[in-house]
Amino acid sequence: MNSSNSIDSSDAALQADFIIVGAGTAGCVLANRLSADRGCRVLLLEAGPADDDRWIHIPIGIFRLISDPVRNWMYYTEPEPGLDGRRVFWPRGKVLGGSSSINGMVYVRGQAEDFDRWAAEGATGWDAKTLLPYLKRGFHQSRGADPWHDTGGPIHVADRPDRHPLWDAFIEAAVAAGFPRNPDFNGERQEGVGYYQTTIRRGRRSSAATGYLRPAQQRPNLDVITGALAHRVLFQGRRATGVQFSTDRGPQTARASRGVIVAGGSVNSPQLLMLSGIGPAEHLGQHGIEVLHDSPGVGANLQDHLQLRLVYRLNRPISFNLQAHSVLGKARMALQYALRRQGPMAYPTAQTGLFARSSPQVPTPDLQYHFSNYSFDAATRRVHRFPGMTYSVCQLRPRSRGRITLRAPDPAQPVRIEANYLSAPEDQEAAVAAVALTRRLASSSPMRELVQTEIAPGPEVRTREQILAFARSNGTSIYHPVGTCRMGSDERAVVDPELRVRGVQNLWVVDASVMPSLTSGNTNAAVVAIAERASDFLTKT
Repeated sequence: MNSSNSIDSSDAALQADFIIVGAGTAGCVLANRLSADRGCRVLLLEAGPADDDRWIHIPIGIFRLISDPVRNWMYYTEPEPGLDGRRVFWPRGKVLGGSSSINGMVYVRGQAEDFDRWAAEGATGWDAKTLLPYLKRGFHQSRGADPWHDTGGPIHVADRPDRHPLWDAFIEAAVAAGFPRNPDFNGERQEGVGYYQTTIRRGRRSSAATGYLRPAQQRPNLDVITGALAHRVLFQGRRATGVQFSTDRGPQTARASRGVIVAGGSVNSPQLLMLSGIGPAEHLGQHGIEVLHDSPGVGANLQDHLQLRLVYRLNRPISFNLQAHSVLGKARMALQYALRRQGPMAYPTAQTGLFARSSPQVPTPDLQYHFSNYSFDAATRRVHRFPGMTYSVCQLRPRSRGRITLRAPDPAQPVRIEANYLSAPEDQEAAVAAVALTRRLASSSPMRELVQTEIAPGPEVRTREQILAFARSNGTSIYHPVGTCRMGSDERAVVDPELRVRGVQNLWVVDASVMPSLTSGNTNAAVVAIAERASDFLTKT
C-alpha cells in the first residue's frame, strides 16, 4: 500500500481500475469495498494528511481539530444576509477519514420518512426499506443485533459508559414537559428524549478511516496517496479516464480504466466537477473553463442545519466548566482516561438529545437538541468560568437553499459558499419556536432547580422580533451541508439514482452532496449508507 505524499510518476499506483477522489467517509467505505475484489486496483487520493495525530483518536481532541488548518479545510461562508451579514465557519475534514475524523461522534441515522422523501423526490430506490440494510451494514451495534441494527460492521456504535446529574436532569425535565423517553433514536421511532449513542469504541474515535480504510491498507491492490490535491477529472470525449492532481512533487496524472469516483463532500465535489467542465455553463464561462456538460444543478440545492445555542448559568458547581479550569480537575480527567478510557476526555460533543416538533401540525420531529454539560463563549470558544450548560437546537428540515460557486478556476482557492440561512419564512418561525421550547425545557423540574439565569439569549429577549434577531446574530452551522450534486431522475439532477454523473460516462459522485434533502439529524451515518449502496452499484460496473 502506497500512503505517501510524494510518488514517482512511473509508480504503478498511477494506473488503476477506479480512482476515488477524497478519503473522507464515503471514500474510505468505497476504498474498502472495491478493493475487496483483489482483481480490482483502486487508487485513493486525499488532499490532507494521514490520521496519525493522537488528538483525532481521543474524543476531546475535537476542540483542537476544530481550528487545525492542517486537518481541517476551515471554510467560511460568504456574508450571510439572514445572519446579519456574518460569515459562518464551516469546518470540514481534510485528513484520512474526512469529517468522520473530526466530527462530534454523535450517531444518528435520520427518520425513515427522510429516505422515503428522497425516493418521492426522484431518487428512485432510495426509500427507507431499501436503505435499511445499508444503514445496518456499516456499523457494529454494541447492544447486539435486532431488526434495526446489526453487528460486525466496520464502525463501532456504543452507549455512553457514564452518567452525569445534568444529563439526567435534561432527560427528566423533557419527560416532565411531555416528551417520551427514547432509548434508541435509530430504532423504530426517533421522537423523544434520551442518551445519544456514539461512534466511540473503548474511549477512542471510531471513524471511517479506522473502521474501513485501515483494515484494507495492506491489500496490494489499494494505493492511498495523501497530500494529493485534485485539479480536474480527465476525459476522452465524454468518458472519464483519469484525474490530474498535484503533490509536493508537482503535477501528477492518474489513469482509470473503469472510472472516477468523486467523494469530496458537499463543498469539494461540486468544485471539482466545475473545474472539470461540468456545471452551469454561464458560470464556467465566466471563469474561462471549457464546458463539457452544462449542468445547472452543480453547486445548487445547498442545505445545512442552523443551530442556536442557548446557554444557562447554574446555581451549583456541577458542570464541566469548572473542571476544565481547574488544575486538579484536568489531572483527574487525564487519570480517568489513562486508567479506564472514560471521563470527559472520552465524551462526544453532546451526550443527551431530544427530537421534538416545533408545532403540533408538524408530522414528524423537526427539531433536534444536542445537550451539553458545559458552555463556552461563542466568540473565543473558551469554556466559561462559571458553571454552565448548553441547549443546542437546530431545525432538521430547513426550506432555505444556498449554492456553491467557484471563486477562481484554481483548485487551491476555496469556493464561494452561500448558505442563505433563514431566507425561508418557515425557517424563521421554527427558530422562534425552538427558543420557546428550550425555555420550557429549562423551566421544567428538575432542571429549574439547577438554573440560576439564562445567559443567551437572555431573559430580556421576549418578543418574536427579538428572538429572531438573536437567531440572526448568534446562529451557526452544526456542520451538516448536503445537496450540491443532487441525486434524482429529472434532467436538472446532477447524478442519477445510481450516482452516475449525467451527461458523461464512467464518472460518479458518492458523498453527502448527492442527498436530495437533509436527513433529520447528524449526517455521517447516512453518508456511510450511501457509500455502501454505491459500492454495490460499482462492483457490477
